[in-house]
Amino acid sequence: MNKGTGVGTGPTAAAAAAAAQKQKTMMQRVETDIAVIVDNFTQLVNVAQVNDPPVRNSQESFMMEMRAARMVQAADSLLKLVSELKQTAIFSGFASLNDHVEQRTTEFNQQAERTDRMLARIGEEAAASLKELESHYYSSAQRTPDTA
Repeated sequence: MNKGTGVGTGPTAAAAAAAAQKQKTMMQRVETDIAVIVDNFTQLVNVAQVNDPPVRNSQESFMMEMRAARMVQAADSLLKLVSELKQTAIFSGFASLNDHVEQRTTEFNQQAERTDRMLARIGEEAAASLKELESHYYSSAQRTPDTA
């Protein structure tokens, strides 16, 4: 049988491009969030020096709280990204499976239509050949006479 190109190859080019773009976006989010965590941690350690003037200590305390809050926000963003990746993995698996099933169903329906047309054509050719053979048989001189 003649198989069409792209049978069972997976997602279409547009879906693959969208998936690649989504992966690129997620990787950028990961890199940004990790950079924020590392930067804020570095700044937190730098600010954590103990100084004598009380005003300076309260400013440093505020900076430490701000940096810690930013680290928590970045970590929360990473946790949300992990959750999103899990959901994407689960649902994209079902989506690609459904797409593949729909594609195969369409292919089989087209193949069934081609087969029906071919069988109809073969039936017509067989009927025409049978008529021609009957015509030759009944008009043939070699035919045995009916002894009824």
